[in-house]
Amino acid sequence: MSPRNPGPRQPRKGGDFSKRREPRPELMNRIARDTFDRAMKEREENNVPTDDRIEGRNPVMEALRAGRTINKLYVLKLQDGGRPDPVLSRIINLAKENHVPIMEVPRQNLDNMSQTHNHQGVIAQAASHEYTDIDEILKRAEEKGEVPLLLALDELKDAYNLGSILRIADAAGVSGVIIPQHRSIGLDSMVAKASAGAIEYVPVARVNNLSRTLLELKDKGFWVAGTDAEGTNQYSDDVWSGPMVIVIGSEGEGMNKNIKDKCDFLLSIPMAGSVNSLNAAVAAGIVVFEAVKQRRK
Repeated sequence: MSPRNPGPRQPRKGGDFSKRREPRPELMNRIARDTFDRAMKEREENNVPTDDRIEGRNPVMEALRAGRTINKLYVLKLQDGGRPDPVLSRIINLAKENHVPIMEVPRQNLDNMSQTHNHQGVIAQAASHEYTDIDEILKRAEEKGEVPLLLALDELKDAYNLGSILRIADAAGVSGVIIPQHRSIGLDSMVAKASAGAIEYVPVARVNNLSRTLLELKDKGFWVAGTDAEGTNQYSDDVWSGPMVIVIGSEGEGMNKNIKDKCDFLLSIPMAGSVNSLNAAVAAGIVVFEAVKQRRK
């Protein structure tokens, strides 16, 4: 089917609706990963102030037992030949049961991150805001009589980009935002600050597998539009009717191939300048407001 004005999608099972493309050069992916890892290391070593860290074995254990939403758990990395600490092992097992991403780091990293200077080998980064689930987002849209428009962010790693996208989503009336659980920034205090309050109004769902989530949404009748420089359609084309998911790629890498393959069509933003890329938040703003404009006609 032509991507032009596709209309409502009929639920269907399986299938891949996009043309397969060659993966991006491995060198560019490695550079982007190294840049992210360096930025995270600098943030930890410089002890960036936050208000969402839980330190110490008992506080972290109780937070996990109480069902507190944890974005990431930092635990002391064992030295070669070292014996596992039984308390830390219980914390790690409980975190795994709650599907919390776990990072083993040297003691120096924990010392640099710690604000209490009594981390006892474990620091949890708690969410500054609770997540919701996609079914709840769709239920809200149905109650408002809206055709749902969702934003899916593929491994976004910059807090200010995510905060800005939440502001855009709030201003444009987007139904909700979807982020992956792994290799993605979560709803931490820096995101909350960058969102200028929008985090309180835009529902965010965090999913374990974004690729599978997109397929499930397609089965529910959604079209999936990816933003990509190689897109054969422009963002201003008439493609925005019906339930829709707009996928925004990560900084530097864009969408990974697995996510790109789940898109029904890819959209590009024409550019005339010397710089051939926009950051994720700017691209999201351009595409989202065009989609909203067309859907209101």
